[in-house]
Amino acid sequence: MKHLLASVGLVALAACSSTPGEVFRSYSETGSLVDSGDFGNANMNNHLVMTGEAGYVHSLGNRFASEVQTTVNFAFGSSQLDVGARDTLSEQARWIKQFPEVRFKVYGHTDKVGSNAYNKRLGQQRANTVVNYLVSQGISRSRLEAVVSFGETQPLIVTEGRERRNRRTVTEVTGFVQSHPVIMDGKYAQVVYRETILSAKPPSDLATVKENETIVMSSE
Repeated sequence: MKHLLASVGLVALAACSSTPGEVFRSYSETGSLVDSGDFGNANMNNHLVMTGEAGYVHSLGNRFASEVQTTVNFAFGSSQLDVGARDTLSEQARWIKQFPEVRFKVYGHTDKVGSNAYNKRLGQQRANTVVNYLVSQGISRSRLEAVVSFGETQPLIVTEGRERRNRRTVTEVTGFVQSHPVIMDGKYAQVVYRETILSAKPPSDLATVKENETIVMSSE
């Protein structure tokens, strides 16, 4: 009877596996069959919330999205930038230069035409193209990531056909440069609300702050 129950239990566990035909491994971490290797993300998120960093990232991301056009679009099957895309990215670069303490990520997307594998590669190429352009505008590559492509999986317009609005990249605020002196001191608000803080400083202090920021930006 014990052997029968054990066999039934193993069959049930195998059936619950996220991958068809995958066999339960007793030496794996608890939950590893459904986690896909993302253990630790919850702890990291808790840390960001407890330190307040997550809230400041969210606030700065909202500000970026409200002050700058965060999306550029592409021709069908292409990762080349047209004139409109370059103008938008130049605008993004000017905004990003104001915040040498901040990191950004560029997400690449495609429409539904073509295989998923092809569209994943094309989405990545588009993200890489945008990062390369921002770098050419004087942004440190260490503050930019083009490592995620959503391919065809997150369309703005749900259609199987060609759709320019789906062929896009999106630039987003993703965090802070942890080695930056201001961030090491935990002064996130000083970054997010920089203009408000500077407006309250005496003229002599304002000149010193701007001089220090110029030095930091030129060292990127």
